[in-house]
Amino acid sequence: MMCKLQNNHQIILSMNKILIIFLLCFFSTNLIAKENSYYFKKGKDNYNKNNFEKAKLNFEKDIVRNTKNIKSYLYLARIYKKKENSQEFEKNLNTVLLLDPKNEEALYLLIIKKIKDADYDFAMEKYKIFSKYCNKLCLKKKEIDRLIKKSKS
Repeated sequence: MMCKLQNNHQIILSMNKILIIFLLCFFSTNLIAKENSYYFKKGKDNYNKNNFEKAKLNFEKDIVRNTKNIKSYLYLARIYKKKENSQEFEKNLNTVLLLDPKNEEALYLLIIKKIKDADYDFAMEKYKIFSKYCNKLCLKKKEIDRLIKKSKS
């Protein structure tokens, strides 16, 4: 009888340890997620206030913590576009498309850039993808068509 009680006590202790470990993991993951979204929110706030340097730093910090946050890469691309840093603008758009090949905004921005750079073959390749998967930005197809026609003339 004593042996059964001792075994039950050990089972209860090990279950308590498992529960404590589970709770610690749950709360630490929750804290990490809040920290990750903190830098993105801070970056977005700074971006909306046209404080692009602070926004850029916050989006970069967010990417360090969450390397697959497409939204941070898109905001960085927008910042670099405003700063007229074409190379970084394109690099961030390509990162977005690497993570999400059907991302409408990144496709649209990259198509426009490539048309301006006179890289029509690449622009047409991305335009086909954009046309196939557009949902929110389908109205932009007319603008792209107009730019392509204008560039050919």
